[in-house]
Amino acid sequence: MLRVELRQELREQRGQPVVTGIAIAFIGYTSTFGVVLVGLRATGASPAEATSGLVALCAFLGLGSLWLSRRTRMPITLAWSTPGAAVLASAGQVAGGWPAAVGGFAVASVLVALTGLWPRLGSLVSAIPATIAQAMLAGVLVELCLVPVKALASHPWQVAPILLTWLIVVVTAPRWAILAAFGVTVIVVGVLAATGDGLHGPWLPQLVWTTPGLTWAALIGIALPLYVVTMAAQNVPGVAIMSSFGYQVPWRAAMGVTGLGSLLAAPLGGHAVNLAAISAALPASPESHPDPARRWKASQAFGITYLGIAAGTTALTSFLAVAPVEVVGTVAGLGLLGTLTYSLTAALSGTGGPAESTAATVTFLVAASGTTLAGVSSAFWALVAGLAVRLAFRARAASPESAPAQDGSAKP
Repeated sequence: MLRVELRQELREQRGQPVVTGIAIAFIGYTSTFGVVLVGLRATGASPAEATSGLVALCAFLGLGSLWLSRRTRMPITLAWSTPGAAVLASAGQVAGGWPAAVGGFAVASVLVALTGLWPRLGSLVSAIPATIAQAMLAGVLVELCLVPVKALASHPWQVAPILLTWLIVVVTAPRWAILAAFGVTVIVVGVLAATGDGLHGPWLPQLVWTTPGLTWAALIGIALPLYVVTMAAQNVPGVAIMSSFGYQVPWRAAMGVTGLGSLLAAPLGGHAVNLAAISAALPASPESHPDPARRWKASQAFGITYLGIAAGTTALTSFLAVAPVEVVGTVAGLGLLGTLTYSLTAALSGTGGPAESTAATVTFLVAASGTTLAGVSSAFWALVAGLAVRLAFRARAASPESAPAQDGSAKP
């Protein structure tokens, strides 16, 4: 009897990484694919071009996860840059339109690859204070996280069931809240399709090629912020999370694979492939498998699942196109609440005193304003403003007038 129970337990443990990989793939996709579509459409992509970008991202992050995890025998998983997509939504169209945006994606991907080869470039990104980087990210997320509120006002009967489901599940089983909300969204869209004009659009995977262009506005307003947030909010935390479970991610190989994947995805509409951050914890944890040497199989299941998702993405976007944009945006906004909470906490809980908190607040406000100056998006100007405020405080602190007198009394 004991032998039978041990065999059953071993079989369950063998299948556990596969279940984990499949689950984390679906949770990651359903919680943020809407953000990607919003970001790509905001920068000028047509519906077909935005869908093509989503398909390309799914395919290349799936392939990259398969290659890295098999080569390293580590549970390395890749993702698209959700913070980067939020930056795109905030940036809007730049001079040169969609081709220039695609050129910005390509430049950002080259910078990621160079970071793996040239450590100095990574040091420059790390030199940006985490409080300012997180404040910039929080600022660009605000507008997307407000979508559920606005959608409830404009489409109450469609959005209310989604929000109610999310509220119930996030209290009882937080990990599955977004997946449950997405399931209700599918039901809502199905009802709209049945009572409306039916379904339209392609169902088989379609890729649309865009020849990259490049303008200064795209370079400064898209490529640079996309690179910074992808590194600061995805790649660097992803390595740290993996390290906390005892896995040392090979930096050069990881940056090379994600940079190359992003470069190949760019002409097809994909903005950035990178290391998974928060979602990387589950495949690397004991929940995936008690034996750390076997957890890499979760990443294999993850990669294969994403290749399957890539095949079905065009059909899914055609199906969801039946509903108002705000309905799908509701799921995206809910999926970003956790990221917004983390970013705000990291931005405003620093130990640098008034200098750090003021610089972070200014960064947040400029990014949240969505203001475009000289054709460049608010994400870039938020970094400039935050760093300028921080430097001003540091210059004031270092000036002779602010230094205390030798006898301990303040100078007049």
